Amino acid sequence: MSSLGQNLAAPFIQRPVMTTVLFVALIIFGVFAWRALPVAMLPDVSFPTVTVTASLPGASAELMASAVASPMEQAFSGITGLLSVNSVNSTGTSRITLQFDLNRDINAATQDTQAAVTQAARFFPSTMTQQPTVRQQNPTDSPIVFIGLSAPNMPLYQLDAFAEQQLAVKLQSIPGVSEVRVFGGQTYAVRLLLNPYALQARNLSLSSLMTSINSSNANLPQGTLQSPSRAYTLNVDGQLTNAKAFSNLIVAYNNGAPIEFNQVGQAQDGVQQDTRATWINNDRGIILAIVRQPDSNTVAIAKAIRDALPKLNASLPGGAHMRIIYDKSTYVQDAVDEVEFTLILASLLVAAVIWLFLGEWRQTLVAVISIPISILGTFAVMHLLGYSLNILTLLALTLAVGFVVDDAVVMLENIARHREMGKSPMQAALIGSREIGFTILSMTLSLAAVFLPLILMGGLLGRLFLEFGATIGIVILMSGVVALTLTPMMLARLRATKPRTVGGIALAHRPNFMSRLLSVITQGYVRSLR
Repeated sequence: MSSLGQNLAAPFIQRPVMTTVLFVALIIFGVFAWRALPVAMLPDVSFPTVTVTASLPGASAELMASAVASPMEQAFSGITGLLSVNSVNSTGTSRITLQFDLNRDINAATQDTQAAVTQAARFFPSTMTQQPTVRQQNPTDSPIVFIGLSAPNMPLYQLDAFAEQQLAVKLQSIPGVSEVRVFGGQTYAVRLLLNPYALQARNLSLSSLMTSINSSNANLPQGTLQSPSRAYTLNVDGQLTNAKAFSNLIVAYNNGAPIEFNQVGQAQDGVQQDTRATWINNDRGIILAIVRQPDSNTVAIAKAIRDALPKLNASLPGGAHMRIIYDKSTYVQDAVDEVEFTLILASLLVAAVIWLFLGEWRQTLVAVISIPISILGTFAVMHLLGYSLNILTLLALTLAVGFVVDDAVVMLENIARHREMGKSPMQAALIGSREIGFTILSMTLSLAAVFLPLILMGGLLGRLFLEFGATIGIVILMSGVVALTLTPMMLARLRATKPRTVGGIALAHRPNFMSRLLSVITQGYVRSLR
C-alpha cells in the first residue's frame, strides 16, 4: 500500500486549495447556522401529555367529579398507550391530565382524546353548553411574554373585548407567535335577578322561566323561501344583547295576559365572572400571554413584541396603555450570555496553556484555530438536526473545548518533532501525520463513543439530554476532522526554524519559562543516569 493510502491526511496536505475551500465553506455555513439557530432556555421536548378542561359555572366539585369527570374518565380508558389519568375537580371546573407512553405520537393521542370527549358528551348535564377543551401539554406552551393592558376610564368588559378581537390578532401575526391568551378579563353578560314572591304570585316556576328565556333568546333558521330562480334562507335573530331587551321580554301568559320579565325580576348589565381581577399598578387590567411556536427563537420573538409595542399603544382607545410585565427572553439571554462567556474564557485559557508549553505563537495559533472551526462546524450540524442554542448545548460546547484541541496538539507535536529533526515542513507534515493519523482517529471515535449512551438513554431525562450528548459528540468528531485535515496542511506551510536541543532532547524553539523548566528537569534526569 502506498504512503498516500496509509496517510489519512496526505490528500489534504498535498491539496491546500481544496482544503482551504472546504473549510471556508464550513465556516460560512457555520456562521449562517449560528445566526439561524433558535435560542431557548432548554431543548424543546415533546411530552406526550394531554389536558382536558371542562367548566360548568355554579356546579359543586362533587357534581363536576360525578357528572363531568367520571364519564370522560371511562371514555379515556380505551385509548391506546394511556399510562395514567389524573383529575382535579373544583367548583365549576374539572381538569383531567392524561399521560401517555413516550413512544405515543402526541398528535394522534390528542385526536383520540378529543374523540373520547365527544363520546362522553351525551352523559354531561343538560345545562353544560360549553364543550370541554383538549390541549397538548408542552414546555413551549408556557408564555414567554406577559403584557399588561389597563384603561382606568374604560369598562373592563369592553377592554377585554378589545384585547380579544384586536390586540390578540395583531400580536399573533408576529412571526414565531403561536397563541395569545387573554387572562383576568371579564366578558359582558346580562345578570337576571329574580323575585321569588313575584314568581309565586304568577304561578311561574324557575325551570319554566328558564325554558321561556332560552327559547326567546336564540338565533334559529325559519326555513327557506322558494322562487322560480332562487332560494332564500330565512333567519330570525331573536338574541337579546342587553338588559333592556330582557326587561321587556314576555316570559309567560296569565289568563291571556302577557307577563314581562320586569314583573318577576330585574335585568342588569354585568359580566360573566366578577370574582376574578387583575391589578396593574393599582388599576384593573387585562393580561395578554404570548406563547411561541416550537423551534422558534424566544429572544427574537420578544424583541419583535417590544418593537411592536409603541405602534400598538398608539392604536389603543383613550386612556388605555400596554406594558410588558414579564419577559422570559431576558432570563434566557442572560443564561446564554453567561455560558457563552464561559465558552470564550475556556478557549482563551486553553490557548494560554498551549502557548505556555509550545512557546511559539504560530504553532499555538494552528492548534487554537481548531476551536472556533470545530464549534462552527458543530453549529452547522446542529442546524441540520433542528437543535437550538440552549443552556445544555452551550454547556456541551464549553466542556468540549479541552477535547477539541487534544487532537490538534497531538498532531502538532508529532509534526514539530520531525521538523526539529531537520526535515522540511512538507516532509514533517506527511511523515508525522502518517504516524499519528490512525491514533487520532481512534482517540476521536473512542472519546465520542463515551457519550453514545447519553444519546441512547430513554425516558424523559434521555430526551432532555439528547441534544447535550449529541452536541458534545459532534464537536469531538469535528475536532478530529480538523486535526486530520486542516492542522497538518497549515503546519506543512509554516516557515522552517532552526532546531534547538538541550541534552539531546528537542525543545520548543523559543526559550520560555516552560522550556527552561523542562531543560532543568532534563539535565537533572541525564545527570542521575550517569
